[in-house]
Amino acid sequence: MNKVSMETIRGLFVTGTDTDVGKTVVTAAITAMLRAEGLNAGVWKPVQSGALLGSGLTDAEWLLKSTGIIERPEAVAPFTFEAPLTPMLAAKQVGVNLTLKEIIAAGLPLTKRYEALLIEGAGGVAVPLTDDTLMVDLISELRIPALIVARSSLGTINHTLLTASFLRDREVPIVGVILNDGESMEPHDDPSVATNAQLIEQYSSLKVLGRFPRLQAEATPEMLIHTVRKTIKFEPIREALAVQTIGG
Repeated sequence: MNKVSMETIRGLFVTGTDTDVGKTVVTAAITAMLRAEGLNAGVWKPVQSGALLGSGLTDAEWLLKSTGIIERPEAVAPFTFEAPLTPMLAAKQVGVNLTLKEIIAAGLPLTKRYEALLIEGAGGVAVPLTDDTLMVDLISELRIPALIVARSSLGTINHTLLTASFLRDREVPIVGVILNDGESMEPHDDPSVATNAQLIEQYSSLKVLGRFPRLQAEATPEMLIHTVRKTIKFEPIREALAVQTIGG
């Protein structure tokens, strides 16, 4: 695996137990909250697929819109591919062979413009990123802690414990877990929602920092900040944003 030169960042990697579990809204909410507290926090989406920049449908564009950050989308998401496939395959469809060195190097300019970065992954930790690396390899190489976003609903205990185990195997510190109700879940139809958080804590020894509700209107920085204050234990996230090393 090629290495990049040593840099320092304050950062947090937001990963998920699967695709479509709410990583983007949680990343935006945390970023908006940090910025409201006076920290010049930015966002980085190292690789995204499923739509092209300019469509208004990409995670990077949504992150910028919902946090109020003025930044070029292509700087936030240096590698964007149209095919709704894992990043490695989406890149290959257009003749691009991603490397971990190139992915990390493309994000380094953001570390010069922001005091801290919220980095959103694509899918889960075992998503193929390049020919010889998974998403967890990027997280490990960045040497920053991870936050797990998981569904609130049935099945989340298994998915969360497996994700935590994978991260721990690579010695990635885990700040905690945020459960997300998502857009399609009706909590009152799922009796597991009442006990999922407690059981995740019991079997993983991780802290569940809260449960992010389904938003009933278009996300704005003000709405996201209000939601975080109501539902998320934020101090562990503040504490995690100590100076870390990237690359090596």
